[in-house]
Amino acid sequence: MTNLFSPITMNGLTLPNRIVIPPMDQYSAENGVATEWHSIHYGHLALSGAGLLIVEATAVEAIGRISPNDLGIWNDEQEEGHRAMLRFIRKFSRIPMGIQLGHAGRKASCARPWDGKGALSPAEGGWEVCAPSAAKYDPSSPEPVALTAGDMPRLVKAFVDVASRADRAGYDVIELHAAHGYLLHQFLSPLANFRTDEYGGTLEGRMRFPLEVFKAVRAVVPLSMPVGVRVSGSDFTEGGWNVEECAVFAKELEKLGCSFIHVSGGGLSPNQKITLGPGYQVSMAARVKAATAMPTIAVGLITEPELASGIIISGQADMVAIGRGMLYDPRWPWHAAAKLGVSITDAPRQYLRSEPRTAKGLFI
Repeated sequence: MTNLFSPITMNGLTLPNRIVIPPMDQYSAENGVATEWHSIHYGHLALSGAGLLIVEATAVEAIGRISPNDLGIWNDEQEEGHRAMLRFIRKFSRIPMGIQLGHAGRKASCARPWDGKGALSPAEGGWEVCAPSAAKYDPSSPEPVALTAGDMPRLVKAFVDVASRADRAGYDVIELHAAHGYLLHQFLSPLANFRTDEYGGTLEGRMRFPLEVFKAVRAVVPLSMPVGVRVSGSDFTEGGWNVEECAVFAKELEKLGCSFIHVSGGGLSPNQKITLGPGYQVSMAARVKAATAMPTIAVGLITEPELASGIIISGQADMVAIGRGMLYDPRWPWHAAAKLGVSITDAPRQYLRSEPRTAKGLFI
């Protein structure tokens, strides 16, 4: 029976279990370069026992950063920063490492959450932002510059270049960020894309640019390297992107060789209305999974091992992403294994003596 601790293979990579640590922005880079914070943060998550760790949204160009402190990988110094971080982590952990590549579009040039969020003015270090259409994210945001058809090849090349850098740096997996209201999602949603050319209007038009980006990235990295996409299954707003459109998008990605689809939600509109609850986005992952044969990752307030295991056993998704729960409890997979009566094999020897008396046989 397939369960939470069963291995899964994507392209040439086998994950030891179905637990994924999704990208979670740290806003701690310096000029886009990883710092010691990233090494300690991802280093301790690499000892969690999860099957895959995906590094936070990493910008493909300077104006695509969410904040001035976002990671980047568009130049040599940044690439070397990623390489050094991975080299450090792999001294102590064999966990597969992924990177999420993205562009913030109209949601760029913002302050860090603990600095008050909100758009930065030029005096505060902000910059001009771009989007599919000249439509603000909210009334207090700057009006973005609408991308021209001539900008599309440049942006595709930006994604291609950083994908090659990610491969050279040593990542095992690439995830393209087409969720949470950022640039690729902005193209997909009729609430942000008002274009009248071939990149707007119909669903086919709105999907065109994200599909061009995926196709180009898939072509430039080895076939053995999984390349997947994170999507928002819904804008949670009337008239917005919805799960049925998302299922169509997933089918088109699958035709192009997509390795997995990671189904989240929201982030496109400040008017979104979301009813939160355990596993509140799992039904969207199940719908997308039903439309394709691609491995599907479910995410969204999945905090209890029984819920996570049930999602896999019931076939609603092939993997589960544990985000905030993993920040709070970096040994979540160990605790899940103990609760589900499963043994694990990759605990560091230095930690073997931590095995609880109530879970003898947890560590092999």
